[in-house]
Amino acid sequence: MFSRRFNFLIALLLLCISISCKEEDTSKTAHTFTNELAQETSPYLLQHSHNPVNWRAWNSNIFEEAQRDNKLVLISIGYSSCHWCHVMERETFEDVEVAKLMNEKFINIKVDREERPDVDQVYQTAIQLIGQGGGWPLNVIALPNGKPLYLGTYLPKKQWNEVLTKVNQLYADDPAQANEYANQLAAGIQETNVLQPSSDFEKLTVEALSAGVDNWKTQWDPVSGGNKGREKFMIPSGLSFLLDFGVILEDEETLNHVQNTLNRMAEGGLFDHLGGGFYRYSTDSEWKVPHFEKMLYDNAQAVSLYAKAYKVFKNPLYKNVVYQSLAFLEGEMKNDAGGFYATLDADSEGEEGKFYIWKKEALEKIIGDDFALFAEYYNINETSVWEGDKYILNTSKATSQSNTIDAALIQVWKEKLLEERSKRVHPTKDDKIITSWNALLISGYVDAYKAFGDKALLDSAKSVYDFIKLNSYKENHLLHSFKKDSKRKEGFLEDYSFLIEASLKLYEVTLQKEYLDFAQKLNATVIEQFSDKSSGMFAFSNEQNLISKIIKTNDGDLPSPNSVMAQNLFYLGHIDYNAEHINNAKTMLTTVLPYVTDYTDGYAKWAHLFLNTSQPFFEIVVVGKDAKEIVQKLQSKHLPNALIVGSTTNSNEPLFKDRYVENETFIYVCQNSTCKLPVKSVDEALKQMMNF
Repeated sequence: MFSRRFNFLIALLLLCISISCKEEDTSKTAHTFTNELAQETSPYLLQHSHNPVNWRAWNSNIFEEAQRDNKLVLISIGYSSCHWCHVMERETFEDVEVAKLMNEKFINIKVDREERPDVDQVYQTAIQLIGQGGGWPLNVIALPNGKPLYLGTYLPKKQWNEVLTKVNQLYADDPAQANEYANQLAAGIQETNVLQPSSDFEKLTVEALSAGVDNWKTQWDPVSGGNKGREKFMIPSGLSFLLDFGVILEDEETLNHVQNTLNRMAEGGLFDHLGGGFYRYSTDSEWKVPHFEKMLYDNAQAVSLYAKAYKVFKNPLYKNVVYQSLAFLEGEMKNDAGGFYATLDADSEGEEGKFYIWKKEALEKIIGDDFALFAEYYNINETSVWEGDKYILNTSKATSQSNTIDAALIQVWKEKLLEERSKRVHPTKDDKIITSWNALLISGYVDAYKAFGDKALLDSAKSVYDFIKLNSYKENHLLHSFKKDSKRKEGFLEDYSFLIEASLKLYEVTLQKEYLDFAQKLNATVIEQFSDKSSGMFAFSNEQNLISKIIKTNDGDLPSPNSVMAQNLFYLGHIDYNAEHINNAKTMLTTVLPYVTDYTDGYAKWAHLFLNTSQPFFEIVVVGKDAKEIVQKLQSKHLPNALIVGSTTNSNEPLFKDRYVENETFIYVCQNSTCKLPVKSVDEALKQMMNF
């Protein structure tokens, strides 16, 4: 892609060392230096507010200044619980001599990737284009117009100084050559965001989807679950799709894989067996040793996943996971007004996992006479020891004996250990309240309510929704992150798409039209402000001052905002009998179809829509005085190929029009606006689905 004449720059890029992020405690008691970041509210930016580097927060106006002064711009991107971000801060950005060089030669910008995921997406794309692994900290040296000239992750101080000196000298000696390289790289970023719309709907066949899943199966770990590899991530959207695929197509191999993966994740060290909630990911292939960071979005999606799985497998372990995860979130991550914080750090006292790990001697002392039984249950043995003398509680071999140990005794053990753990230095929180992540939690609460019928879960979903509407929806515009006195005004596609999905779920379970109205209002805003006509997709951001637009389509730890929007359009199309919405959803899906079939695990949310379009999709409409109760019974079943809605009153909405009968309640099972004769019982409706 790039000319050989830029070999000197490529060689420079190879100085990049990619290392995964963890967290380091960098608290200080005295401040010799203060920069502009002291005026920000992001915990990550505030962590750097007393560096000798003259850091500034991201502002597109900075590039006007850079062009006026012909000065390179240094952009350093990270987040508050990123270990290597803080290592680099301690080693390099706190060094006065390094800061002097940075301040003299560059305009220095710090970016919290959780506040500005759009900025992060642009430059993560760039570093991947040059063949480097992405990650954080992501350090970019850009031309005065923002186009990247150098990209790298963590570097020790000596190498960092070399990079700064060489890049600055290269730009001074041959600005034309540097501009040509940066222009080509910027063009490459733009090219990755070019998609050609397709409406070849005949390609949306179950055979094509099944072929994609068959290819995915070759990557599965038959012993430990998940995908094969040295590390393991949950990726809830992938497991959620496989669960639905297995149910609809009666694929026992897939269902067994999902069940095995869910069991291993919940039993292993990835789950906090004392305090509840999942850690970020497993650093090994057996789910034993986690990266101890806890994220709101991971746990919110895990709640949805395990609640859905409970409806299929009826495994009490899954119900416990849901309630323990929610208890963790409510106890550790909830603010007084009802919103949920972003992250709980991996480290405390400068050591990863110190808050969570145990030494055998301490456990023996705390548990006392029951230690032998405790050790057998929680795998305190020579094969499970970590880093010489530490233990991470897990029950990966305890399932078979779980019925032989009194649950009350296990609870006593937990209470003793939690009391002792509470005396330790707690990991710090990133107290931003991110709209898209909170929307995922609303969906999690609703999915749990569908599975268990616990009204408290529904009340919690409504509470988070009310918080977001009150604090993060201003002048018909969503904010991405909320914190008192924050200057942030941006809202991104993921905020709208995830909140539309959550609002539709609330509408399904409450039958209250206000939630549908809000979803429709947000949907109209997305179409007006984020539509990308050239691709038929939606832009990640409506920011006009980035060097490239972003059309994000791949699903990962978070589902793609475009895949969620396609699903939203599909559901709204069925609710409103809006053929244009359904057609647009199918066009979006067909546009990315080659990726969905070739890389199904990376496009799993799209694959869910593919499943709904390639298989019969039902509209189940309940109308009458007992509609809410019947809807709840239907939703307690796992019906992944059905939209279930209801109304207790006479309504002119398309799905309910002319279907209300005084003092009666009828269920209509429909496909594409064609309905069977109305029935009165859930069993009759399910039979109609089977025989449609």
